[in-house]
Amino acid sequence: MSASHPLRPVRWKRAFDLIAAAGLTKAPNVSIIPPRPATDDEIKLGHSADYLSAVKAMSSGLNSPAGPSHGFGPGDNPVYGGMYEANALTSGGTMVAAQAIADGSTDVAFNFAGGHQHHAMSDRASGFGVFNDTVMAARWLANQGMRVAYIDIDCHHGDGVQASFYGSQEVLTISLHESGQFLFPGTGNVKESGRDAGHGYSVNVPLAPHTSDAAYLDAFEAVVPPLVKAFKPDVVFTQLGVDTHFLDPITHLQLTVQGHAAVVRRLRELAAENGRWLAVGGGGYDLGAVARAWTVDLAIMAGVTLSADLPALVPESPSVTTYADDLEPTEGLVEMQVRNFNERSVAQVHEEIFPHFGLTQGGRRSS
Repeated sequence: MSASHPLRPVRWKRAFDLIAAAGLTKAPNVSIIPPRPATDDEIKLGHSADYLSAVKAMSSGLNSPAGPSHGFGPGDNPVYGGMYEANALTSGGTMVAAQAIADGSTDVAFNFAGGHQHHAMSDRASGFGVFNDTVMAARWLANQGMRVAYIDIDCHHGDGVQASFYGSQEVLTISLHESGQFLFPGTGNVKESGRDAGHGYSVNVPLAPHTSDAAYLDAFEAVVPPLVKAFKPDVVFTQLGVDTHFLDPITHLQLTVQGHAAVVRRLRELAAENGRWLAVGGGGYDLGAVARAWTVDLAIMAGVTLSADLPALVPESPSVTTYADDLEPTEGLVEMQVRNFNERSVAQVHEEIFPHFGLTQGGRRSS
């Protein structure tokens, strides 16, 4: 992966360095479990055997197999040496976390190096994703007989996860994202609600560009808690992308770190009420925002209160000295347009999805 590609592996190092500096790696209820590469059988939970073979061949420098390119080429998904090994390892971390959740070793697990692959399809790389670890882990958990509610708060629509479970009820997928009218991958409208037995189990909440903390939380509260409570999952599986941040260079939402944290606190509450909590990272391309947000996320999971000031600076953001951002709230015509757009999305979700779960538009059980 070139240094100019947005998905720079150093983002994970920056996050871990700040997590360690904050003392979270030594918190009494935090354990670091070494990752391992995902096995071929685990990868095939989300991908075809032909695709897996193609990734291995391209990764080793062999000629690309004859036939389709499987989504690789210049741009989002370049071919590079060690591609298979790198993506098997980040995906394997998510599988380790899922197994710890399933066997009861922990009730909360977080692999912040995972989740960014939520665009990858069964036979195609997409949107920086090669192996879709979220699909692999969610299907594995479902195969263990666990009900999984997958909630994706990345700025981009979780299209690869949606596609994998679109025709079944085994996983409830909920994606809150910047509308595909304005952002890759161009999907994720409310009417993409599943097919056949899965109708109603794919939930999309497209949001307007410039959506602020308050507007995001309003949309979240109107959709996510009622559906999760109605579904009654054994596992709340969350993708915690930070590309909703106002400093992100490739997206257009306007969340702060504290706004992101407010959503994560609600996810913690939902997980505590309904089941165990498996979390992965995701997008986020301002390295300072990513490091701060995931450090705060882990503190929320561990029940640790952080000081307001950063214990160490993120090299790419030397002027940022606190976890929280100082951002004036959006007001006036822009805020009104954002609210109107998001309220329409929520109303459509209530109409399209809520009846499948016996919910009224107010989120209550219908009589």
